Amino acid sequence: MYLASFSTILHNPTGSSQMSAKMMSINRITASSSPPPVKTSITSQPTSLPIRTVPGSYGLPLLGPFVDRLDYAWFQGSDEFFRKRIEKHQSTVFRTNVPPSFPFFLANPNVIAVLDCKSFAHMFDMEIVEKKNILVGDFMPSTKFTGDRRVCAYLDTTEPQHEQIKNFTMDTLKRSSTIWIPTLTTLSDTMFDTIESQLPSGPVSYLIPIQKFMFSFLSQVIAGANPENSPDIAANGYMRMDRWLAVQLLPTVPITAFQPLVEIFLHSFPYPYFLVSNDYNKLYEFIKTEGKDVISRGQTEFNLTKEDAIHNLLFTLGFNAFGGFSIFLPSLLSALGSAKPEIQEKLRQEVREKTGSTGLTFRSVNEMELVQSFVYETLRLNPPVPLQYGRARKDFNIASHKSIFNIKKGELLCGYQPLVMRDPEVFDDPETFIADRFTNKGKELLTYLYWSNGPQNGTPSASNKQCAGKDFVTLTASLFLAHMFMRYDTVTIADASFSVLEKAKQ
Repeated sequence: MYLASFSTILHNPTGSSQMSAKMMSINRITASSSPPPVKTSITSQPTSLPIRTVPGSYGLPLLGPFVDRLDYAWFQGSDEFFRKRIEKHQSTVFRTNVPPSFPFFLANPNVIAVLDCKSFAHMFDMEIVEKKNILVGDFMPSTKFTGDRRVCAYLDTTEPQHEQIKNFTMDTLKRSSTIWIPTLTTLSDTMFDTIESQLPSGPVSYLIPIQKFMFSFLSQVIAGANPENSPDIAANGYMRMDRWLAVQLLPTVPITAFQPLVEIFLHSFPYPYFLVSNDYNKLYEFIKTEGKDVISRGQTEFNLTKEDAIHNLLFTLGFNAFGGFSIFLPSLLSALGSAKPEIQEKLRQEVREKTGSTGLTFRSVNEMELVQSFVYETLRLNPPVPLQYGRARKDFNIASHKSIFNIKKGELLCGYQPLVMRDPEVFDDPETFIADRFTNKGKELLTYLYWSNGPQNGTPSASNKQCAGKDFVTLTASLFLAHMFMRYDTVTIADASFSVLEKAKQ
């Protein structure tokens, strides 16, 4: 599903209060009576736009990438880094460098940034863009982190094994639908029971409880593996996954605190696998032992080797699902905590109205337009994966709202989704969280909701790189939100913590 900013939230050395502040940078949350009008600028642009040379440069060898790296990771931060360059070049398409870079990386940091919905959409056209080995730009962590193999996320759609593994992943998610809701409600009840028991002593952080909950939930519904069958994994599985993820991604994650030490010791070189080999081996043995049925199906129905099935299953569970939800659910709760009281009231009313006679089901959740819109709006402003990349398969022209640019074969495109999803040509009042933005006619905007390496109304398939679990992500978040409002009348959230959980009146 996701991940480039995972380590920022879980391993930010400035502490949980700054993590919470970052998650709440979604600005104002409003309770508009109706969603904003849908703009149609993307489809209504004139057929002829001026042709323009891609502005910007990569600077002097070594020095240019190094200066951009310091701006991106230290002096400006990622948001300001891209905003300042849009302003400087008067263009949402320009040349720049993104980390990692000099001194001990072989990766080429040169990219062409595409920062509006129209230009960014080219990233999903597999005829002109390839995705081989560019999950984190030109930098690729050692395959030792994934069992000495290139897992599906690093495969291009033209590689035969991509179809096998993508179909295996989608089939696994589909088959798990029968246990999805009961597993989620049982485990979330356990989590909330624990949090409630601690509330008399003061506010309770939800960051670690959510990680424990999601690790157990995802292990069961994706791999058919129950952590409770392994004492070590039950106690330490989520931390082992955190460390495995962090060591791969820390070189690319902006951290403004404790500079210049961070640049010297965290951003100057890739980390070796041996630092987390014990963690990964423990997780591997857990999946191998407890996920036998899913692994066997990968072998018999999708012609995967046992090792390919295990390592891809573990990557899907850890990198895509667990890592993404560890960012997304805290963002969702942060948005809820910042919302006006009437938003919670409307969410609660909708949930209880739709679940009144049937309880919590896939059908009842699909009828909760406001709940789903709240989830979509969280994804718009806080996409779990901030950066997407694609390499040009051939020469082609890319169009922004205002210009056309020529892209050469082999050039690397980079889209920073937090800015793309604030495109004022598409979204009215783009900096503001509008809970019902995607209700009624606003559903048309799902065409431009690009959090999943494709549009929200797109369909993942073996022929594209859209997240295999795209629909399960939004459905799980909606189920989580709905179950919470079945359990509580109101919740009070601040600084990544629950301070009040008011039980539903019987």
